[in-house]
Amino acid sequence: MTRHFTPATATFIGAAGNRLLADVYGESGAPVLLLHGGGQTRHAWARTAAAIAGKGHVAYAVDQRGYGADAKAVAAELTRRCGSKPIAIGASLGGIAALLAEGEAEREPEASVFSALVLVDITPRVDQSGVAKVLGFMRANASEGFASIAEAADAVAEYLPQRPKPRSHEGLKKNLRLSPDGRWRWHWDPHFLDGPRAAGKNRAELEASLIDAARRIRIPALLVRGASSELVKEAHAREFLELVPHADYVDVGGARHMVAGDRNDHFSAAVLSFLGRLPGTG
Repeated sequence: MTRHFTPATATFIGAAGNRLLADVYGESGAPVLLLHGGGQTRHAWARTAAAIAGKGHVAYAVDQRGYGADAKAVAAELTRRCGSKPIAIGASLGGIAALLAEGEAEREPEASVFSALVLVDITPRVDQSGVAKVLGFMRANASEGFASIAEAADAVAEYLPQRPKPRSHEGLKKNLRLSPDGRWRWHWDPHFLDGPRAAGKNRAELEASLIDAARRIRIPALLVRGASSELVKEAHAREFLELVPHADYVDVGGARHMVAGDRNDHFSAAVLSFLGRLPGTG
């Protein structure tokens, strides 16, 4: 059973001098940097972060900007504070940011950003119809918002019918903010959809960069895929394993793209097993 953790708070400075807030779980041990997906916040990692802390690591769940530009800056600061490079766990957008940061760094020997890398349901190539479905849900109420948290919960339930409805809306509330007009809107960076590097734009260029980055990965790596993922199909996973032949791979049954939310117990177990096999962290 996962022990209860009340996270501390830390701040980091991003690539553009921007301030980033993080929840910190644990007091000592190897640093683990948790990078959420697009349309999420640091709160998406709460259960997994607590499980990681329970195994003797320090988990940093960071709110990141919509186009994932801050992974390298936060990792460098964590290395300075902790004396060792963090293990990166990135879901979707967070995985893209981490893969690009590490791949760029490994152009030069011994210049890695992270000590290990976990990609959560993201690969260099993904199913574009799945991407369109995810972005469609995010755009549906981005502007007008919701009249209540319950209305937002109904929208999520319609989009994720396979996921049991939570008994409380408190978790969902952390992903919403109350606007001056009385409407509840998603609490994530709007640039994710409409900024200069918005999701879905320049996909061919992004794919090429991710493939190039994957070929350079030399640190321990793990790909965790939702077995029913809308984005990452089995063929995409096999291609990634050809690009990173030393990587481990876990398929989480009963999970779609939001692996950690759909089957957190199985997801956390896969991550903890991988962490336990890393040198000096077992």
